[in-house]
Amino acid sequence: MKIIVWDIDDVLNDLTKEWFAHFCLQQNNLNNIKYANLKENPPHKLLNISEADYLKSLDDFRREFGPRINPLPDILSWFNTNGDSYFHFALTSASLFYASSSAEWLFKNYGRWFSLFSYVPSRREGDNYSYRFLSKISFLKIFNTIDAFIDDNPRNIMEADKMGIKTFLFPRPWNNSPYNSLKELLNDLNKLLI
Repeated sequence: MKIIVWDIDDVLNDLTKEWFAHFCLQQNNLNNIKYANLKENPPHKLLNISEADYLKSLDDFRREFGPRINPLPDILSWFNTNGDSYFHFALTSASLFYASSSAEWLFKNYGRWFSLFSYVPSRREGDNYSYRFLSKISFLKIFNTIDAFIDDNPRNIMEADKMGIKTFLFPRPWNNSPYNSLKELLNDLNKLLI
């Protein structure tokens, strides 16, 4: 059975888009910035806030609204049609404090198809934990056979490419995905997995 590794946030859901809409409601001076203008992730410089303030805002949003974020309809539809044919595992970058929330969200929304959940640290100020894996790629290196890796971070995609893994850069404003739409990405994924 072929193995697909999925990022969670901004791949299986619209976390940044939903956080950004909430953040804009809280600010009075962001009317001219649109989600499509978030050409960097993290977007703190574009928003004229510190990275620590951005991460705190994201973590606060995740705590309050994260469990209610909906899965992306096109991805959920793909899983309903194709999910049972493959082995899926999730690999996310989350803070230690929210990794369990990410796992809960994943299994609540996609639990029928996912057998594994893992995370690598998204460090926060004051963390004093030692982590075995410092990046998604260092985690992926422990596996011999991964057929596809789907992520929205270009650096993760580039490193997985170097390992010989077939990669899919999920289209988001902050990357240069070759896909103009989610439908194109899913069509290419289907071709690979046939």
